[in-house]
Amino acid sequence: MRDDDFAALACRLLHEGGYSMKAAARATNYDPAFLSRVLNRKQRPSLTLAKALDGLLGTGGALADTLLDPDDDSRVSRSAENPSRLDAGTVDALAGVLSAYRRLDDTAQPASLIPATLAQMKAVTRMLKGARGPHRDRLAEVASEFVQFGGWMLAQDRQDAKAVRLLNDAVELADEIKNGTLAAQALNFKGYLARQQGRPEGVARWYAAAAFTLGAHPAQRLGDMLQAAAGLAELGERDDALRLVENAERLSDAAAALPPPDTAYWLTPEFNRLNMGLANLGLARYADAADHITAGLAGLPDELRDAPWTWEHRDALKRALAGR
Repeated sequence: MRDDDFAALACRLLHEGGYSMKAAARATNYDPAFLSRVLNRKQRPSLTLAKALDGLLGTGGALADTLLDPDDDSRVSRSAENPSRLDAGTVDALAGVLSAYRRLDDTAQPASLIPATLAQMKAVTRMLKGARGPHRDRLAEVASEFVQFGGWMLAQDRQDAKAVRLLNDAVELADEIKNGTLAAQALNFKGYLARQQGRPEGVARWYAAAAFTLGAHPAQRLGDMLQAAAGLAELGERDDALRLVENAERLSDAAAALPPPDTAYWLTPEFNRLNMGLANLGLARYADAADHITAGLAGLPDELRDAPWTWEHRDALKRALAGR
């Protein structure tokens, strides 16, 4: 991560957490003048400072992990200047930064992450345009995931048109390298956006497209079928919705037998209880919906239980309980 991007991200996260610069310096035992220089882009951030801010903000080390160590920083800079000489270490470093951003998404508001996320995304896609050699396809995977993550951030922030453009680009990048897992995830995010827009036609369309994407992981297919079923149920297509739920249930064992894909690490059996809850809510099976959503929320890891994306499931739980 560039120093400018780190400074902007840290400032936004501190503001979100209710900390002034002086209060943050006092809480982390840093000289306010030093912290000011870092956050105003006049001095490079140190790993020690980043870890101290992680502790203050409760971000579990993710903020520190957005920083590249000196060797990786030099490696990435060289690849950015001459993408035709891309090496494996550069791709590993960029994948690590992306992983850190994904973890920040579990604790921070999307609006705080969007500027730095999009800056990183643009840097990676620029590198991809000139990349050559045996590591290009792996870089394309990172680029596709970065683009879809940018689309996901924008979708959560309801910047709908920009989100759709990025998610379409992510599907094209995934198709270019024949990665069905990444393509299915980008389509899944389009279904999520349609649900926020109150468009059940889009919910059914995009989740069904994700579920039947060649190369999708069984856990993806299971969750996408359930969410497509919720859209169909809302449209009054109850028989089709029930068939999709039955098909999803047949995938349960296969999905549970495999670890979730790295690009959709949250797709555990517990998480898919949330999707089963949404399907049952659409089918007006309120007691079942409440049971599944309650179990799904309870089964999330501690660091995910208060993530912003869980809010719609908590709202769904309220509707299920009210309908019982």
